[in-house]
Amino acid sequence: MLTRRRILSTGAAASLAATGVAADLPQAAVPGTDSERPLDGPWQFRLDSAPPDEWREVVVPHTWQVEPANTDYYGVAWYRRIFDVPKAWAGGAVRIEFEAVFHSATVWINGQEAGKHIGKGYTAFTLDIARLLRFGETNRIAVRVDNAFNDVMLPRGRNSDWAHDGGIYRPVRLIATPKVFVEHIEVDADPVRVAVEVMLRNTSGAEWTGKVGYRIEEEDSGNRVATVDAVAVTVFAGASRPVRLAPVALREPKLWHFDHPHLYRAVVEIEGGHTLATTFGVRTIEIRGTAFYLNGERVRLMGVERMAGSNPEYGMAEPAEWIAHDHADMRELNCVYTRVHWPQDRRVLDWCDRHGMLIQTEVPTWGSATFRGMGAEPTAAIMENGLEQLREMIWRDRNHPCIFSWGVCNEIGGQNPPAYAFAKRMYEEAKRLDPKRPVTYASHSLFKTPEKDVAGLMDYVMFNEYVESWQPGTVADLARYVDEIHRAFPDKPLVISEYGYCACTPDRPEGDGRRVAVLQGHDQVFRERDYIAGLIFFCYNDYRTHVGDRGAGVLKQRVHGVVDVYGEKKPSWDELRRQASPLDQLTVSGRIGELRIGLRARSTVPGYTLRGYRLRTLVYGYGAIPVERVETALPDLAPGAETAAVVKFAETRPVLVKVDVQRPGGASALTAVWKP
Repeated sequence: MLTRRRILSTGAAASLAATGVAADLPQAAVPGTDSERPLDGPWQFRLDSAPPDEWREVVVPHTWQVEPANTDYYGVAWYRRIFDVPKAWAGGAVRIEFEAVFHSATVWINGQEAGKHIGKGYTAFTLDIARLLRFGETNRIAVRVDNAFNDVMLPRGRNSDWAHDGGIYRPVRLIATPKVFVEHIEVDADPVRVAVEVMLRNTSGAEWTGKVGYRIEEEDSGNRVATVDAVAVTVFAGASRPVRLAPVALREPKLWHFDHPHLYRAVVEIEGGHTLATTFGVRTIEIRGTAFYLNGERVRLMGVERMAGSNPEYGMAEPAEWIAHDHADMRELNCVYTRVHWPQDRRVLDWCDRHGMLIQTEVPTWGSATFRGMGAEPTAAIMENGLEQLREMIWRDRNHPCIFSWGVCNEIGGQNPPAYAFAKRMYEEAKRLDPKRPVTYASHSLFKTPEKDVAGLMDYVMFNEYVESWQPGTVADLARYVDEIHRAFPDKPLVISEYGYCACTPDRPEGDGRRVAVLQGHDQVFRERDYIAGLIFFCYNDYRTHVGDRGAGVLKQRVHGVVDVYGEKKPSWDELRRQASPLDQLTVSGRIGELRIGLRARSTVPGYTLRGYRLRTLVYGYGAIPVERVETALPDLAPGAETAAVVKFAETRPVLVKVDVQRPGGASALTAVWKP
């Protein structure tokens, strides 16, 4: 996350005008640190098919796909507004950042084209606009958006199983800086050292020479823990220059862990006053044989995937509150490891950084039909589009400690020559850009001759299996499949990247009991095999998709989740929470006033050392009213370890006692109820 001094819009002062929406924004000082202004809020909007004068007000972030009249419209639409630019910004660099527009955007400022971002609907882009602005005056912006299905981008054509929501569906902002500024920061941090590389940019017409240095702070307290002296750097006129700064060792660094998500901030300053900061964590991810190691300790991970954009009220234009709602609920499901099918909203990754959730983000390459009609190699257009999306994803997101690995594609038919060549090239590029982070892809083509699959080139193997649902077979067949995959790749961890039950065909009606049975039966197979390093259940939510088989209009969906599209829990939610808990035993016994609590950490997946966990005991009296709370610290528990605690309380007529094992951040890992 880029931390900048914010200058916020007075939203109540926004007003409509015939040519757009004007925002009466406060004046800013001469740019030193970045001056940032959101351009979210009221815009004017129309579909391309509408008469030219039929503009209406919408609120950006926005997608037209959740509007009943426009749910099935895939094509061109237009956005516009007016905005003021402070006179004090003149003489500096001004950029506009769109965090994402699906899927193609052309931007005009005051009637002149500022730039394009074509066929990349999930990555951020920034345009230089200072030359087009009228400082101290009102300015106009127009954006042409196209979300028509397209065969020369990813996802290719209709080859995706999620909502293709068109629009400016993530935040927009203006960024003002001096003409020479820090454009980007890359941080590589482990317990030994922190290495920082910056991209300096000179937008002026003259060569610039100055000094650049940085400091490290703890994010929560702001305490400075290290300073690196500034060094002299020259940047040519109109050029950008990467600068690798001297590394620094942190004294007794606090490591980032999903149960202890400690964060630092690197603050880079250049002579002339410009400052840019990025948040990062100190942690190591290693693969040793068939196992994952986080900060030197083996971890066997489990979680659930969320399909963003599924609430029919918001679509892909999700507010921060809904993002936090879903991820907090996933945390209650004991999710510490997840993946997603496309690059995510910055707010998703910030949440995962701060609350502790490992995530794999992916280039949206979905389905074997992506490579239909191709020869031995993918087409140049598809290959280049994939590489561009990969580069933009890693450029923006590589500093997030929550990102466990990069995903380069999903269910592409990894034994097909053009798909194989595509995944291989994407893997190589990801390792070039970020050598220390694992790279993989989610394969559904490992049921036969797994040794021929491009999965063998990846750092670890991901397997999407839907035995008893999309794929025929029994639990015994599943056991045979995973053993054959392990024999093909005996030195690599195996992650079950998707499994579950989809009520997606007439012969598979919705029945949450079936979802529970699949979860239980498949988990038993996985827990008997030490080479399985992680499980990701699919799916957290029923999800909106243009190929949905249930519902109509904005409610067209796949019924696949433990919650529905509005977030209402099904009975399978409770079972997934229990299965994903790092504790497989919580017993409560005793008498009124004194209870004995027994706990055992799982020895298999999900298995990891529990540190800083607590018992929270709530005693309920007459009328089921909570009347007493007792909290007890637990000792560290390695996988398979057991412990016991005695809890005493004063209430003499309890109705029931609820015992929660709580993670360090407060989420519940497992619950038991005792009644006298």
